[in-house]
Amino acid sequence: MKKEKACRNCKRLIHEEKVCPVCGGKKLSPLWKGYVVIMEPDKSEIAKKLNIKIPGRYALQLGR
Repeated sequence: MKKEKACRNCKRLIHEEKVCPVCGGKKLSPLWKGYVVIMEPDKSEIAKKLNIKIPGRYALQLGR
């Protein structure tokens, strides 16, 4: 199983894509910790605080 990578721009977790499907970013990091799953961003206080507008899995912290 390949490890997911996180987009350095929006923190979206992706599997095998080379470009982030949310923001189009190409800088991906294999180093991340924790994640949050957002189902309904318009109803989620967490999504609002993290500025997430599209449902999905997002990393909470990125490594350097």
